[in-house]
Amino acid sequence: MDKRSNPGAIGDRQVTRRDLLTKSALGAGALAFASAIDVRYALAQDEEPIKIGWLGDRTGDFSIVGVQKYNAANLAVKEINDRGGALGRQLQLIAEDAQSDNRRYQEMVRKLILQDKVDVLHAGFTSASREAIRPIVDQNKMLYFYNNQYEGGVCDSWVFPTGCVPDHQVVPFIPAVMEKFGPRVYTIAADYNFGQLTAAWCKKIAEQNGGEVIGEEFIPLDVSQFSSTITNIQNAKPDILIVLLVGIKQSSFYEQKNSAGLQVPMATTINMGQGYEHKRFSPPALNTMYVTVNYMEEIDTPEGKDFQNRFRAMFPDAEYVGMEAAAEWEGIHLHIAAVEKAGTTDKEEVRKTLESGISVDGPAGKVTIDPATHHTVRRIYLVHADEQHNIVLDQTFEEVRPDWLSTEMGCNLPEKPDNTQYEP
Repeated sequence: MDKRSNPGAIGDRQVTRRDLLTKSALGAGALAFASAIDVRYALAQDEEPIKIGWLGDRTGDFSIVGVQKYNAANLAVKEINDRGGALGRQLQLIAEDAQSDNRRYQEMVRKLILQDKVDVLHAGFTSASREAIRPIVDQNKMLYFYNNQYEGGVCDSWVFPTGCVPDHQVVPFIPAVMEKFGPRVYTIAADYNFGQLTAAWCKKIAEQNGGEVIGEEFIPLDVSQFSSTITNIQNAKPDILIVLLVGIKQSSFYEQKNSAGLQVPMATTINMGQGYEHKRFSPPALNTMYVTVNYMEEIDTPEGKDFQNRFRAMFPDAEYVGMEAAAEWEGIHLHIAAVEKAGTTDKEEVRKTLESGISVDGPAGKVTIDPATHHTVRRIYLVHADEQHNIVLDQTFEEVRPDWLSTEMGCNLPEKPDNTQYEP
């Protein structure tokens, strides 16, 4: 018989019972080997890095803050990796430059979520950039940390705003400066979401404390000439000028104000703490500028100085270490603290863990996620610049809570999913 027609033939001989047993053993061994490969593959998959998506303004009009935030993100990732990572896995920072362009923000956030498949997103500087990407974040159920000071009001199941909001800033500083200088307030603000809503907050708190807003101007972001605004302020003679200007172009107000001899006490939620105008412009342009911040490099606390020293050890050429650098570092550490407590990077599980009230020790002490609103409970400093632009610490507020969203707007995200920005 032709051996090719005999299915029981191996080589030139007949298959025996021993042959069948041997063949079965070989087959079982092959399956066991394949299973071992599958297990090793699964372990390798588990040991893949935790992908940290970062999107900000390393170039363009807002790069003066974006570079600080990017450096702080790198510092946080390095420090976590140096201690062994999280869940036995290293962190990988996947960073994109939005170039201070909101359309690029939308393009890059889709790349980070859909192509790079990041585990979390830390993104945005201006409120306009945040609102450009927030619908994409919500649609894709992506954990999003907005590590930045802003006008408040975002109640969103997937968003964790870790920076300062009006509860932290406007509520303390308006009564303080009115008591010191008087009740008549003039406001100039960037003409977009942040400036408009923060101005509304300032008016609300001023009036609640017996003050009066005698003038408001909203300045387009591309404006860099302020002669008419300076004239209007001089004619109005306010007791306090509230300045809510952002970006390199609008910061030219200070030199022009100085040249025009306009000296009026000022208050802000952003300037000096973000763009270090007291360093960039000659005195006395920022004289008697008051600001409420979570961190500034001049505030002399042990944890603040330690953060600055670590920051400058990694980035010795850094021009400044400001409030948003601190918030960026805290945001990354808050996420990783939740990952470690949850025992997974699963976004839904991490979100639930964040809502349990996760805390980390940051550059300004303890920072805790408020479960209801996803904002932070944190220490706040009221400081001002003197005539030579030295920073003077006036007051410290411990564990300031972002309660307006929950008590007045009913934001309670663990119980009631939402994606609304509420207004005062």
